Amino acid sequence: MPDVLWTAPVATGPVDALVSVPGSKSLTARWMILSALAASPTLLRGALVSRDTRLMRDALERLGASLTVEDDALRVEPIPAATAEPLDPVEIHTGLAGTVMRFVPLLAALRNGDVRFTGDEAALARPMGPVIAALRGLGVEVTEHGEKDHLPLTVHGTGRLPGGRLTIDASASSQFISNLLLVGARCEEDLVIRHVGATLPSLPHIEMTIETLAESDVTVVHTPLEDGVHEWIVRRGPIELGEVVVEPDLSNAGPFLAAALVTGGTIAVADWPEATTQPGDAYRALLARMGAEVWREDDEVCMRGTGAIHGIDADLSAVGELTPTIAALAALADSPSRLRGIGHLRGHETDRLEALAAELTNIGARTVAHPDWLEIHPGPLHGEVFETYEDHRMATAAAIIGLRVPDLRVRNVETTQKTLPDFVGMWLAMLHTDVPAGGSW
Repeated sequence: MPDVLWTAPVATGPVDALVSVPGSKSLTARWMILSALAASPTLLRGALVSRDTRLMRDALERLGASLTVEDDALRVEPIPAATAEPLDPVEIHTGLAGTVMRFVPLLAALRNGDVRFTGDEAALARPMGPVIAALRGLGVEVTEHGEKDHLPLTVHGTGRLPGGRLTIDASASSQFISNLLLVGARCEEDLVIRHVGATLPSLPHIEMTIETLAESDVTVVHTPLEDGVHEWIVRRGPIELGEVVVEPDLSNAGPFLAAALVTGGTIAVADWPEATTQPGDAYRALLARMGAEVWREDDEVCMRGTGAIHGIDADLSAVGELTPTIAALAALADSPSRLRGIGHLRGHETDRLEALAAELTNIGARTVAHPDWLEIHPGPLHGEVFETYEDHRMATAAAIIGLRVPDLRVRNVETTQKTLPDFVGMWLAMLHTDVPAGGSW
């Protein structure tokens, strides 16, 4: 990615805009995986078009699925049944997409042949140990080519997953549970997954996976046990989807909602679901605590800034991906903030705790990264280069602060293409009523 600086625009007055955000990245990834495993073709409407979902499309096509665009929808022809003879080796590039690097290796085991996984340089530092352990626990041979428990690696698929009982530590990411849930129905017997780690972060993402499975005629039984142990049973059987409409990405709505607080304006987000498992739904309560007025009008969620931004003490363990947006507002607040339960963010696109601490401190908001939480002290902020570390949510956090702080230069704002392909266009449209361009497959 080119080393480009983008000066975040300062708001000249209160924003007043209706925003439509594209489909949820997390839901799009899950529906794409299930469509590739289904018994018949699926039509996905509203699927996100971004770097991450293009990488997922490429991965599924390399495994044998066929994905085509029909009437602005994505038609997915499932991966064919495993062949008797081994297929030629293929390589899948995961980029920085956690859903590709953590979800697809289990699918690769259902292909009779070798599948090598690699990714961007930063992806090679992200933990993959529980994925490798799960594969080996299911009898799949895995070769690691670099640092232990990291990419690159090769899955030596045999075309089958036996199922049975599996114990896993998913303390680092809920994706280590979701990947197993998504393929469980295709195992030869029911899959029983037990999590025994110290924590289970981002539980809403697991609930999201279970909900998509329920809508695909897959039965999952979740049993919370003692001492933080959880168990899931996935019943084997066919996966059927038909036609699916993907919800808008509520996490990506966060920066626009934050703009209402920063500018004292009003933002409405279209097509906000009445009920959802998306972590982004928590913005309504979190931003209200920080000073916003929040209400609903028909299918829109509306947020108005009151002229004040208050610090917050919040446990974000279940909704960690919202942390950069909340941290950006905390840097502009009238009192300190404590964002707790987010140690698992150290294994995301970058170590988000250290990255936020470094960049917020650098522009004047002293921020301390503790092992599992952030301590943010607002102060007089000043323009500076804001590093993104190839992390899309660092870039959007910088844009929020830049609404009030002149000369904030964001390095490689293009990293937002990971999940929001025209973030800059949408941001300018919010401020200047320009019409943003869309993405395409």
